[in-house]
Amino acid sequence: MSAGDLVWVELDAGAPGHNLAELRRAAGGSPLVCAVIKSNAYGHGLLETARLLPDADWFGVNSLDEGLALRAAGEKRPILILGHVPLSRLREAVSGDLRMTTYNFEMLEALKTCVSGASSSPVRLHLKVETGTGRQGIPPRDVRRFAEAVRSCPGVELEGLSTHFANIEDTLNHSYAESQLDLFNGAIGDLGDLRPPVVHTACTAAAILFPETSFDMIRAGIGIYGLWPSRETFLSARMSGRPVPDLRPVLSWKTRLVQIKDLPEGSFVGYGCSFRTMRPTRIGVLPVGYYDGYDRALGNAAHVLIRGRRAPVVGRVCMNLCMVDVTDLPDPVLEEEVVLLGRSGDECVSAETMAAWAGTINYEIVTRINPSLPRRIAGGDGEGRPS
Repeated sequence: MSAGDLVWVELDAGAPGHNLAELRRAAGGSPLVCAVIKSNAYGHGLLETARLLPDADWFGVNSLDEGLALRAAGEKRPILILGHVPLSRLREAVSGDLRMTTYNFEMLEALKTCVSGASSSPVRLHLKVETGTGRQGIPPRDVRRFAEAVRSCPGVELEGLSTHFANIEDTLNHSYAESQLDLFNGAIGDLGDLRPPVVHTACTAAAILFPETSFDMIRAGIGIYGLWPSRETFLSARMSGRPVPDLRPVLSWKTRLVQIKDLPEGSFVGYGCSFRTMRPTRIGVLPVGYYDGYDRALGNAAHVLIRGRRAPVVGRVCMNLCMVDVTDLPDPVLEEEVVLLGRSGDECVSAETMAAWAGTINYEIVTRINPSLPRRIAGGDGEGRPS
């Protein structure tokens, strides 16, 4: 048995495609879907997730290296880099036929030195507009000037125009998102005949709540993985009167019992003596800790699932280990399966539940699962409602 047999991630083979279809339907019409698989596909596995999305039109990644990894694996579909590409590595992006997000005039100058105007395949850029998120993007007033600079750059084509919403997920009041959309539409108007063919603004929440944000393409991230952006997004969808997407969680996270031991009443468990038994207690040791992404805040707060029953996490989560109380589990067996995240019998630990225990959001729970853990494709089913 290898280390990968002790802690692993399982991916429901049918769930990503199902979720993509649900989001496309929610967006209305037939927009292109850019499946955002950045950051190791939100912890699900970059290459594994790409293979499970045959109906995605594009892929969105954060970095040049993610895009090159997809190309090395044989991926032929359009790939859009959403993050910054170092100017010193622009040639690699060009050679990999990777679309790039642009918002710096310096990128255009650097491209002039590594792109031939006679090239049969232009470098395709997507201009990002700053509408109120305060990070990547140029002010709307500079959009036309930037587009003209792109047009004057040999071998370069302005293929896309985008922005990102700052406050569309975490609220029931969407006035700020609406003001951002107004600014973006103003920028489109200023472009006039320079408007590019692929305009895109819609993240998962926007695609579900506001079909008018879909334009030519939606950038679906968290929803592809069967997770709701927030409880507020789910409630807004319910209140809208529009069909609510059936999102199915893709990921389960599992481990095994590696020791079972009996402790007398009054025994301490773990670092800092933060837990003390109040009865004769049977402890199960799990080979997973905060190195693997199992948050330290889950100590004395979370539970895991064994044979469809809950077992509380006791004591502090260690770097590579944690402990659970299996006193009430009949005859626990060495190396039997333990569900950290996912379903076992009638019980379920959702990413939202784990996030509440850890004081964070579901995005962080799945994205922080250690990339070195194996991702395995499996069948299965799940329910997509936040708990």
